Amino acid sequence: MEYKDTLLMPKTDFPMRGNLPNREPEIQAMWEEMDIYEKVQQRTEGRPFFILHDGPPYANGDIHMGHALNKILKDFIVRYKSMSGFCSPYVPGWDTHGLPIEQALTNKGVKRKEMTVAEFRKLCEEYAYEQIDNQRAQFKRLGVRGDWENPYITLKPEYEAQQIKVFGEMAKKGYIYKGKKPVYWSPSSESALAEAEIEYQDKRSPSIYVSFKVKDGKGVLDQQIEIVIWTTTPWTLPANLGISVHPELTYVVVENSGKKYLVAEALLEAVANEVGWESPVTVKKVVGRELEGILASHPLYGRDSLVMLGEHVTTDAGTGCVHTAPGHGEDDFQVGQKYGLDVLCPVDDKGYMTVEAEGFEGMFYDEANKPITQKLEEAGALLKLSFIKHSYPHDWRTKKPVIFRATAQWFASIKDFRGDLLKAVEQTKWVPAWGETRLFNMVRDRGDWCISRQRAWGVPIPVFYAENGEAIITDETIEHVSNLFREHGSNIWFEKEAMDLLPEGFSHPGSPNGKFTKETDIMDVWFDSGSSHQAVLVEREELQRPADLYLEGSDQYRGWFNSSLSTAVAVTGKAPYKGVLSHGFALDGEGRKMSKSIGNVVVPAKVMNQLGADILRLWVASVDYQSDVRVSDAILKQVAEVYRKIRNTFRFLMGNLADFNPETDSVPFGELREVDQFMLVKLNKLIKYVRNAYDNYEFAGVYHAVNNFCTLDLSAFYLDFAKDVLYIEATDNAERRAIQTVLHESLMALVKLVAPILSHTADEVWKFIPSVKEESVQLTDMPEHKEIENAKELEEKWNAFMKLRDDVLKALEEARNEKVIGKSLTAKVSLYVNDKTKALLDSISENLGQLFIVSGFEVAGSYDEAPENAIKLENAAIVVTKAEGETCERCWVVTTEVGQVEEHPTLCPRCATVVKENY
Repeated sequence: MEYKDTLLMPKTDFPMRGNLPNREPEIQAMWEEMDIYEKVQQRTEGRPFFILHDGPPYANGDIHMGHALNKILKDFIVRYKSMSGFCSPYVPGWDTHGLPIEQALTNKGVKRKEMTVAEFRKLCEEYAYEQIDNQRAQFKRLGVRGDWENPYITLKPEYEAQQIKVFGEMAKKGYIYKGKKPVYWSPSSESALAEAEIEYQDKRSPSIYVSFKVKDGKGVLDQQIEIVIWTTTPWTLPANLGISVHPELTYVVVENSGKKYLVAEALLEAVANEVGWESPVTVKKVVGRELEGILASHPLYGRDSLVMLGEHVTTDAGTGCVHTAPGHGEDDFQVGQKYGLDVLCPVDDKGYMTVEAEGFEGMFYDEANKPITQKLEEAGALLKLSFIKHSYPHDWRTKKPVIFRATAQWFASIKDFRGDLLKAVEQTKWVPAWGETRLFNMVRDRGDWCISRQRAWGVPIPVFYAENGEAIITDETIEHVSNLFREHGSNIWFEKEAMDLLPEGFSHPGSPNGKFTKETDIMDVWFDSGSSHQAVLVEREELQRPADLYLEGSDQYRGWFNSSLSTAVAVTGKAPYKGVLSHGFALDGEGRKMSKSIGNVVVPAKVMNQLGADILRLWVASVDYQSDVRVSDAILKQVAEVYRKIRNTFRFLMGNLADFNPETDSVPFGELREVDQFMLVKLNKLIKYVRNAYDNYEFAGVYHAVNNFCTLDLSAFYLDFAKDVLYIEATDNAERRAIQTVLHESLMALVKLVAPILSHTADEVWKFIPSVKEESVQLTDMPEHKEIENAKELEEKWNAFMKLRDDVLKALEEARNEKVIGKSLTAKVSLYVNDKTKALLDSISENLGQLFIVSGFEVAGSYDEAPENAIKLENAAIVVTKAEGETCERCWVVTTEVGQVEEHPTLCPRCATVVKENY
């Protein structure tokens, strides 16, 4: 007889190797075939909703690591919620309008000028759908579960129709207005930009100090005095109409080399050092408010430059006398309005100086800096020219500098409902908590929102103009345009004349001849996506507003979180979300931004082709995603190693349950040995901890807890000694069934606990568990934490034993290194212990030799009686010697009892009995 054939070795077809790149697509095909998304929705129907509203990624290009991080995090939450008492539908979306698609078509050779706007927009739409199909396939490959066949898309007619209603509702409340004021203007895009479309980069700029001679000092300043200003934008000087001073600051008139100058007293030393005044003498002091109304002379044109009072003036830099061009700065505009100045803006859409910038017409604004500076020098007004490197706003798409430029634009008046916005921010739950402060401060400090763009590809601003120029936005026109867009899409705005877009028989007192025109600007794309609470949460019956959660990258505080809040509060008075969760950016292994030029880009598709989506998902679970996260081949390799341990744990559990039927073979808790009960206590603690971690979006907690349970509690302890029972004893042995009961409970709990993270592997494991009835783990609920009556006592006792066991393992390792023993089963362990440890060991009825995985074990005496060769550790003095006797051919235990059963001379009595009775 071959004794190895009598061992009950693990049996399972569950493969050891994950082979995820090949296996995952098969699992996804199975999900598709069974329509898993719909089945989950049907199963959870009637439960309370948990709505995670998807912030739409832009439909252009392959997905990057930031996309993967974002979508996987969302999938963790949705999957967990649908397994823990909620109905959690997930409707993915796409943002599809805006400049990048226009640019992509131009790069492909599309000649926009040779076609109508409507024709060009059609091409933009086709391109957007191509990009959606590409990204959808990649998101699905990540294992993200959602209503992929019915996503929301900002270019769809029903979406655009609802967006028009949001605009109309805001207009009705008086929040929408048209005005000429300075906005961020991108000459490279030829369009206004919102704050969310600005990024700051370093730029080298000229730094000039310029003097304006007093023309009318109003009895406060003499005519020969020169007011000194400082600017880094010489190109704005042709637009200068005034000089701002702070009403409370003290200003000084100083004399240097026979000339007199006015600057703020606090900045005199800095200015003197900059412009080279060697020993300026103060001849007069005045307070800022006394200077109001003084007229200076423009150094280039001789026209009046009015001295005004402005609270925006600071002593952080400059001279305390601020060059004011109402057409080129927000503060300049505000103070200019107060004093009735014109809004002069001598720069065109493309950034070139106009005829109003006399002497510099036709020059690109940045190139005009040099000739303007030269003219100032010729006029004797240039006190100093140098160059500085400073942080300057750039267009986030073209990466080129932007300017402040006054143009006629449509605005949403934030100031009219700022109080409601701030209240809504305070009523929202923010994770991390600093998100509240960040958005609160943004809303508190932001100006009105410029919502118009001078582009072709976007949702038109639904405004008509009467013959007298009056803008027409009424309930009737908004409703009509919304219905037209729902039926035909917004392209109809560019295909038809204004009269054909108005309600039949429409008339207006401003158009006596019945003629109308229409607005040609489109809406800011942030207005598009910011309307999704109306166009998606309200439009779709399976969703609801407010959403429970918005989850995006931390850049969306100034983007989608902000625009969604603005439109929702304007329309409903409340935030569109109950909670906001943000994540950081994906960086390389050294913490650098990923860049093609550096060659450090980690591409999700490549990771999935080499390692599998579940490795990527496990990486997302492992990181502190609320900060910036690092990813590299080395990091992913470490994660893959953790995956391998978890997978092997599943395989071991299933392999040892091949002959176990939970309905007939399970052992009640009270009949289990204490060590088995202890493991179920540990399992219940894991369930409680992991569920709490999921509830608080702490996925790294899930990752570490599951990994530790698999490697420390199971592999390094319970499964290690359990082999001696599982493999050696007879099938129905009571101890064996007890252990299998624990293994089965552990398997069922673990596969459910990891299901939101390891979505493919969990379903693969599920297919190999014979006792389950549901066709997917996704159609089950999370395990419930059970209260075990004597849990605390069990844990205290067995945790004390585990500390003692650690000491024994250290001693065995030392003995192994000194060649006293080979494997631990060749050892005999003699313990010398104190009374407390002896009492602990006496209270344990389990086979202690088996728990320590040694062949011989004894408590040989007290700690004080330990011989000199004992290894003295915290909980025991330990002597390790070679076990006496022979090795049992079947169980490998060394004992003097081998050969006592005549028919089986190479077996110990235990193995001989099992073999005799069962084989």
